[in-house]
Order: sequence, then C-alpha cells, then structure tokens
Amino acid sequence: MFTELIVNVHSMENRIAVLEDNQLVELFVEKENSNNIAGNLYKGIVKDVLPGMGAAFIDIGLERTAFLHYSNIVADFIEDVDGEEIDKIVPEESHRITEILKPGQEILVQIQKGPIGGKGARLTGRISIPGKILVYFPNNSKIFISRKINSPIEKQRIRSIISNVKDPNVGIIVRTEGENCTEEEFVEEYKALAKTWKYLEKKINSSKAPCCIFEESDPVSILVRDLFSSSVDRLVIDDKEFYQKIIHKIKDYNSSLCDRVEYYAEETQIFDAYGIEKEIEKLFYSRIYLPSGGNIVIESTEALTAIDVNTGSYTGSKNYEATIKHTNIEAAIEIVRQIRLRNLSGIVIIDFIDMQEDKSKQQVLEALRKAFRRDRAKNKVYPFGHLGLVEITRKRTRTSLMNTYLEHCPHCNGTGRVLSRESILIKIDRWLARAAYFIPNRPLEIYVHPAVKQAYDSHPEIIRIWKNPIKIVEQYDLDQDMFRIVLADEKKDITNKYNP
Repeated sequence: MFTELIVNVHSMENRIAVLEDNQLVELFVEKENSNNIAGNLYKGIVKDVLPGMGAAFIDIGLERTAFLHYSNIVADFIEDVDGEEIDKIVPEESHRITEILKPGQEILVQIQKGPIGGKGARLTGRISIPGKILVYFPNNSKIFISRKINSPIEKQRIRSIISNVKDPNVGIIVRTEGENCTEEEFVEEYKALAKTWKYLEKKINSSKAPCCIFEESDPVSILVRDLFSSSVDRLVIDDKEFYQKIIHKIKDYNSSLCDRVEYYAEETQIFDAYGIEKEIEKLFYSRIYLPSGGNIVIESTEALTAIDVNTGSYTGSKNYEATIKHTNIEAAIEIVRQIRLRNLSGIVIIDFIDMQEDKSKQQVLEALRKAFRRDRAKNKVYPFGHLGLVEITRKRTRTSLMNTYLEHCPHCNGTGRVLSRESILIKIDRWLARAAYFIPNRPLEIYVHPAVKQAYDSHPEIIRIWKNPIKIVEQYDLDQDMFRIVLADEKKDITNKYNP
C-alpha cells in the first residue's frame, strides 16, 4: 500500500491529508484558534472536591475548570496547601477522595481529552512525555510494548534493551515505530526524553499555578512524531518555511527519511491537485454513495453515531443473499474510511442489511476488522447482536471533523430540519385566527420565503378566507420557517403582537 501525507499550510489553518493508494482516509485540521490541548501538561489548583462523584474540578487557567476522576489520581505530584509534597497512597474507595485532595492544593495534571461542547477538559495524573519511538512516564516503573509489535523475539529484545537503559522509577511505552530500532536509537531517545523531563521539573517548581508547563500540540512535532514514519512513502508540503522546519525535525529522529519529503511549488492548490478538496466537501453530507450503487447514511448525536446501510440502485447478478453480502462488505470498508476521516468516536451502531447466513455475517465482520487495522485510534468491533446491529467503540483522540468545521444551525436548532412549507402556511393561518378580533377588515401583507410563497400558490386553501384582505409577498432574506405580517396601510410589523 502506497501511503502519502499531503500538507496544506494556511495562515488560518493547517491541514494534513493521509492518502492510502490515492484514497483519502484521514484528515487532520489544526485551526489557528483551535482548542487542541490534549496532551498538554498543566500545574493546576484544586477548586472543588466532590466525593459523591468521586471526582474533583481543577483550575488549569482555561475558561472552564477541568475534570479529574478519582481513578486517574496519582499522589506523586500533589502538593499540600502549604506547598509541601504529600506522601500518601490513594485510597481504593472513590468517596474517600477528600483524603487525598483538598481545595487550594496544587497538582500536576495532563489533558486526557480536550474540552468539547459545554464540557471542560478531562484530566489524568499519569504524566507522560511522548517521543517518536518511546513514551516516558516519570511516575511509573513498568515497561509496555505496543500490541502491534507481534514478534515475541522482537518484544524480548526491546524489553531487554529498555530494562538496561531506563531508570527504575521511570515507566516506558515502546511505540509501534520502535520495532526493529537499534539499541543506540532507543538510548538516544530515552536520554532526550529524560532531559526534557528534567527541564519540566525545574519549570514546575518555579511556576505559579494555574499555568501550562508543556504543550504537545505543536503541528511540526505532531506530524513528525505521530504521522510520518517508515511506513509513509511520501510527504508533500506546500509551504517552504514549514517544509524546512519538518526537514530539521526529521533529522533529529531519522535522517534517512528526509529523501521522502518533497516541497510542492506548483501554482495549483495542493489539495486540488491531489483531488482532496472534492473529497472533503463530501464529508459534510450524511449520505455516502457506494461504487456498486448502494449507500450508507451517517447520523451523529452527542451520545452515539448511527449508520444505516441501503442497497440503493444495486440489484446484483446472483441471488438475494449474495447481493446483500456484497453491499454490506462494500459498506463495511467505506464505513471504516468515513469513521477515520470524520474522526467519529465513542459508540458507533451499524445497521447492515439483514443477512440470513451466519457465514455472510462473519465475512462482513472480518471486512470491518481488517479495515480497522490501519486505524490509529483504539477500537473494538463487536459481533452482530440480537437486533442484527453491529456495535463499535472507538477512543476519542481529537475533536471530530464535524465539530472542527461546523457550528450549530441557528435556524433548525441542531435538528438538521426546518418546518415544512405547508406547516408554515398552517402556522400563519392560526396566527390570523388569533388576531382576527383585533384587526378586522385591516389589509395585511404577509412576507414569506419564496419556497413558502410557491407552496401557497399551489395550495391557497391552507390559509382560510378572512375578512381582512391578504397579500402574500416573497422576501428572499427570510428563513424558510419565518414570516412577517405587516399592516399594509401603516407599514407596521405586527408579527409578534398577537402570539401567545
């Protein structure tokens, strides 16, 4: 599989597209005013401790206090109100949180999940400093190796190297990129991470809470550390300055990868040249069409995402079961692509077209799981349930693409729908019924959206005949579900006067 990273740099936002065999599978957007603070390290102040919730709210200097659950508390970096470090073991019972945290204490925390909607950030006390092949834990002592490194021999080799290198009081995660790395590479990165932590310790001791100690969301670091690896065949960047920063950063990690980085200097916009812009436009539609003629419909709520699969115009060439299976397998592959692209997380429910044979269901599940193997986010696919639905859980790693680009519609109040044209006409008719006593025989002008005027011309009977003369007038700048009623002889708007 040929993998490319295409980077578009703009003064207001940076975009990174991941292409696999020329197909867009992931899109990372970093806006200038974005709130991408996941991974940042803060020195905060305990504001409220709630034993009933087993949690505390921490002031880290943001607009909203952040949430720290009892299960994520680590006593290593908590200072008492008088500034002394406390030496306690966290009790097992969550309601005893008041024994370890008190308002006014200073505490070192890291953003586990950034704020979303009206919710503040979620915190953890398990501090980590990420590198290219290692993750450094200053308050742990264990060694963890990526599950994607399958070879037992390679795992044993890595564990032996790390055991000899690391401090006994430091924990280490070996990332997937660490597979087949030399001992020198492990030693070099470990020393760099340890040096970073030493610097941060000094900053922690000298800084006044609440304040940010360490920022992980630098776009250059994220690109080089988390996205660009030996599995990427080409990295193309359309900005000279950003290109030079990337080259400089890559030399610190793996200079042999510099040959895979290219500067794009053409006049045509880079996302247009690679056909990415058109693909991005499709992401804002709920219905996605499949090559065979079938389609999937994606609807997201705050709690979960529901995906429906339909045969559409596809009729197949064999029997019914083969037709349905083909559509479902094709849909499974596209669903995973859309989940990665839109960065959907939490619970995802898929309603595949009903299949009778267990063998067919198993093949669809295998297609789903195979497609998910290239997903960076932790996920799990569950078998078909009693209702014939497939459930997927996926860890939220960053804000979804919809939340990045879209805002709530002020006209539909977040429903995605507005009142029908006929419903608006009925609403006008009821308004007239309420107001008939107060404005008898007064000429009225009713201003409506052109689509509502068109519906009235087709069905004028919806608005009953009243004593007062009525004229329906188009107003192009009105929303479809709005109307204005004006006294024609006075040119006075009385729309809201007789509403209950």
